[in-house]
Amino acid sequence: MKLPKRYNPKTVEEKIYKFWEKGGFFTPQVPRGKLLKVSKQKLFVITLPPPNVTGGLHAGHALYTIEDILARYYRMKGCPTLFLPGFDHASIAVEYLLSKQLAKEGKTKKGIGRREFLKRAEKFANESRDYIREQLKRLGYSLDWTREVYTMDKARSEAVKEAFKRLHKKGLIYQGERIINWCPCCQTVISDLENEYKEKKGKLWYIKYPLKSKEQKRKSVKYITVATTRPETMLGDTAVAVHPDNKRYKDLIRKVAILPLMNREIPIISDKAVDPEFGTGAVKITPAHDPTDFEIGKRHNLPIIQVIGFDKKMTKEAGKYASLDTLDARKQIVADLKKLGLIEKIEDYIHTVGHCQRCESITEPLVSKQWFVKTKPLAKEAIEVVKKGKIKIIPRRFEKVYFYWLENIRDWCISRQLWWGHKIPLKGVDDVLDTWFSSALWPISVFGWPKKTKDFEYFYPTSVRETGYDILFFWVAKEIMMCLEMTGQIPFKIVYLHGLVRDEKGRKFSKTADIGFDPLEMIEKYGADSLRMALIIGNPPGNDLKIGEEKIITYRNFANKIWNASRFVLSNFSPLTSQLSPQHPDDKWILKELDKTTRRVTNFIEKYRFDLAAKEIYQFFWHKFCDKYIEMSKKRREEALPVLLKVLKTSLILLHPFIPFITEEIYQKLPVKDKKSLMIEEWPK
Repeated sequence: MKLPKRYNPKTVEEKIYKFWEKGGFFTPQVPRGKLLKVSKQKLFVITLPPPNVTGGLHAGHALYTIEDILARYYRMKGCPTLFLPGFDHASIAVEYLLSKQLAKEGKTKKGIGRREFLKRAEKFANESRDYIREQLKRLGYSLDWTREVYTMDKARSEAVKEAFKRLHKKGLIYQGERIINWCPCCQTVISDLENEYKEKKGKLWYIKYPLKSKEQKRKSVKYITVATTRPETMLGDTAVAVHPDNKRYKDLIRKVAILPLMNREIPIISDKAVDPEFGTGAVKITPAHDPTDFEIGKRHNLPIIQVIGFDKKMTKEAGKYASLDTLDARKQIVADLKKLGLIEKIEDYIHTVGHCQRCESITEPLVSKQWFVKTKPLAKEAIEVVKKGKIKIIPRRFEKVYFYWLENIRDWCISRQLWWGHKIPLKGVDDVLDTWFSSALWPISVFGWPKKTKDFEYFYPTSVRETGYDILFFWVAKEIMMCLEMTGQIPFKIVYLHGLVRDEKGRKFSKTADIGFDPLEMIEKYGADSLRMALIIGNPPGNDLKIGEEKIITYRNFANKIWNASRFVLSNFSPLTSQLSPQHPDDKWILKELDKTTRRVTNFIEKYRFDLAAKEIYQFFWHKFCDKYIEMSKKRREEALPVLLKVLKTSLILLHPFIPFITEEIYQKLPVKDKKSLMIEEWPK
């Protein structure tokens, strides 16, 4: 069969995907009886990292291509293969986006009420799921849509309740008063990992705290000077601290200072947590508004005085500064200190400030009563399974990062002051659970856990977790901890970490900052195969990837090269073509090169070097097959046709995991007996 003169992805891709779906090629069957154990040994299972239902995918999500490469490769190797899709309800992100929509309408979340807000959230989430599902199909992902799941559906909700119940019963979930990261915009707690620290230009104020003295005459008063970037928090100071080895302040330890403006007596204490190199070496301790100060306060039994509220305004504990915005309070406090002659000096200072990952508002460390998971016991097992090699992390350098984080892990705050999400399953509690709580159960909940379903029995544990290195702790470590605790089994055997997608200037792709591109725009222009290839070549594990339109055009040209070469072979083919029996040196050379390429591509995929595998077959097809062999074969077309056909078919198989649409379209035109789909063609040995 002849191919059209030009390749048009728009007329091919949708048709091909429907052909795959109709053929049931994405859906593996669960065998029964004795076949179950035999089949399980060859099984390959990967679950899609659930995209947030926040409108649509960005280019970073297009790196799911790596997962599809694995799924297609193992399917062609004859392994029962499941690539399972699903979606995450994304509590904070959805509430943030809906709040922005409401603001444009002149409304607020509280103004419309919980019922109406949740109705809107559900509608928004469902529309997002529909759109993202189509995006995933447009990218060619061989996902088993018959098993699609969602973190807020009934089965996943039951899994969340059961996990909470088990952890709570074992005393691994508790309620406690701790310092947390509060987002005044989202009006909820956020985790340490969602609190992103950014450098900011500020000031360092040196403030003199008078020492308590029996002498009442002013000239006899002495001071201890502290440096701070946040003068407004001083109203809640309950101590001044120095390092125990700091000789400068040795005689002042256990003395008493007078807190300026509040006229409150506070002790001078020593603690090893104090950095003697910061400022004057003496620091103010505000347990209610700083994580380090909170820990120091606990060690020294200091009172906790909250002077900043959850609305980012000063509380009644701030005295005459109550109800002021924090920045206005800062200006007034500094002015008042200057009048009293208590500002020693002011310096320019660059420091890191916490920002909400979602809305980018400056966060506020506040003491609050929240629900926590005790993570130390869970982390111990998660460390062991990696140390013993039961779970392998690729690239291996991330193992050190993984161990360091888990060895120094803090208890996980799981309560969120939101409406959209899984309600904490306890009477009288209005908070919802951190989204990552349900996501941490993903490898087991997708198969119906806690029920002992056939899918759970057959498909768990999964083979690979493939995701970005930036969510190793947000998600992967939590999956390992939670699934080990719930089942006693690892959730996956391999963790493969890809880098971040950046534009040609090195900037991280961001929809809010209008950096990068929508994958669908590139698919409309150049086809999904071109985008997929551009995302893989030059993308080694764990490294960030720079990509722009020019790179995608390069692989659009490659697709055209494949099409034209295939056209040449098929246009010369006839039923009278002789059988493969290579005698000519050119034939022997190209078949030898094909064999080497097959071995290398296979080896690179097995070693998770998809970038090198794609480059290898790209180089072979363009330069060795097209530029050399096809040109050499033109002088002896009929004689070379069996070899041309053999090389073309094998090349299509090797290319298929990377660029599935064009390879399937050409394969369907090949003179091959009993062909069904390239998806289930045998991988060459």
